Amino acid sequence: MTSDSIGWWGVVIGVLAGAIRGGTPFLLVSLGECLTEKSGKINLGLEGVLLMGAMSAYAISYKTGSPWIGAGAAALAGGVLGMLHALLVLRPKVNDIAAGIAILIFGSGIAFYFGKPFIQPSAPQLPGIQLGGWSSLGQIKAALTISPLFIFGVAVAFLMQWFFRTTRWGMHVRAVGDSPAAARAMGISPTRTRFFSIVAGSALGGLGGAHLSLFYPGAWTESISSGQGLMAVALVIFARWNPTQCLWASLLFGGAQAIGPSLQAVGISAGYYLWNASPYILTLVVMILTCSTKRTLTGAPGALGANA
Repeated sequence: MTSDSIGWWGVVIGVLAGAIRGGTPFLLVSLGECLTEKSGKINLGLEGVLLMGAMSAYAISYKTGSPWIGAGAAALAGGVLGMLHALLVLRPKVNDIAAGIAILIFGSGIAFYFGKPFIQPSAPQLPGIQLGGWSSLGQIKAALTISPLFIFGVAVAFLMQWFFRTTRWGMHVRAVGDSPAAARAMGISPTRTRFFSIVAGSALGGLGGAHLSLFYPGAWTESISSGQGLMAVALVIFARWNPTQCLWASLLFGGAQAIGPSLQAVGISAGYYLWNASPYILTLVVMILTCSTKRTLTGAPGALGANA
């Protein structure tokens, strides 16, 4: 049965499936950035973290035969880059933006260098969760094959929301992000809180890379991230630093990414490259709509980006 046999429903199914498949790396990286920014720091190096996670996951999965060990290696690689970023930005007078760009370049370079031997070999992939067994249509079965990392990301989004609102450590992160001096006066260490927030946030970003190389598209190439790490920073702003809103925004970005391929599947090729640029256009629109000072600061941590 071809894509044409289900007509325009194929486009709807394709976009919905793409929202989940393509939105998973956005979700994991944006949740990691949300945690980092809630502590008052910005990590623009998440593109490098995403690439390092994708390469590490694929290489370790190929070497060990276990995609789960590969996913763990991706989180570890992301955490190590996060640790390096934290050691930089937590020094006095170090600019977050400059340090983030350095991590982006460093992480990308390391991933490209060590990843060259793994571009051709085929690594074991993460098993999908089958939710479409009730249908006889291959398209629906494929669309309803969910990445386990998506389920993990959804759980993290709601747990992180609960963490910020009700737990002592979550309140520490928020206090440090709003006013390090006030947090310090209450006996909270801004340095320690930010260090663990950055490392944990980068580990989530590394897992986003594991989804790319071990589930969808399910290969390792040097262009696999397509700027998703940087777009996730705009996504966090769009979501107003709210973890559950990061979930919905990620699905929106993932769906935008799937419009072009879904239209092509039913024979509509006009404007294919323009539709493929949808996530980038959406990122630009988000930044334009949030460029107002009043709107941008809504929900933003008070000390976000400060060098103190």
